[in-house]
Amino acid sequence: MKIAVLLSLGHHPVSGRACAARGDAQAIALAHSLGGEVMGLHAGPGDAAIGDYLGHGLTRLTVLEQPAGADPVPALAKALAELRPDLILAGRQAQGGDDTGLVPYLLAERLTRPIVADAAAITRVGGNVVVEQALPRGARRRVTLPLPALVTVHPAAPPALPFTHGALRRGTILRRPGEAPTAIAEPIEERPYRRRPRLMGGVAGGSAADRLKAATEVTGGGGRLLVEPDPAAAAREILDFLKRVGVRRG
Repeated sequence: MKIAVLLSLGHHPVSGRACAARGDAQAIALAHSLGGEVMGLHAGPGDAAIGDYLGHGLTRLTVLEQPAGADPVPALAKALAELRPDLILAGRQAQGGDDTGLVPYLLAERLTRPIVADAAAITRVGGNVVVEQALPRGARRRVTLPLPALVTVHPAAPPALPFTHGALRRGTILRRPGEAPTAIAEPIEERPYRRRPRLMGGVAGGSAADRLKAATEVTGGGGRLLVEPDPAAAAREILDFLKRVGVRRG
């Protein structure tokens, strides 16, 4: 079984220095639990910190060197199409970089592979893998996935393998140029904070009448009851109400 682990450069939350991302290191540990050939793949700047993954259990990794800010998906898709791994593992999202979490899904679309998110454990059964998904509130769900496939790893997965300097020194890094650098299609836009409208309150459980009352009432709205008003008066009352609750300005 050939397993490729997608690697990103994380940023330490205190020092801000580049380091191995926790989710990607957990993906390496899951890959080793399945056995077979495990390799790492990174597209981006060839920072020395990428070698930290060797200390977490990888014997070799390939760096597709690209400038910072370049779209990693084309380079990764081309390399994975050449490697043809049975299983591709990735962390849930990057750690301190462009944390969109979309790269695994874009790769699954390009490679036409099924994808399952938030794996807490993986076992192989014949030509399939059984993924134990981590759901909210500690729930778990088992999904059988035919190979080849792509799986993202949840923080609830087993911890990363212990870091050892011996493994770091024995590992091999292969560097090769990535695809022609292209800017990410949708640049991130920064906006000043704007106060959001207040949400209407609700009641969990209770009778149908209680839930209907909670859904139609707004505390402190100060609305008036109009009986068969003309359209202009009704419109003015609605606009005044939306101003009072903060949904409409001006």
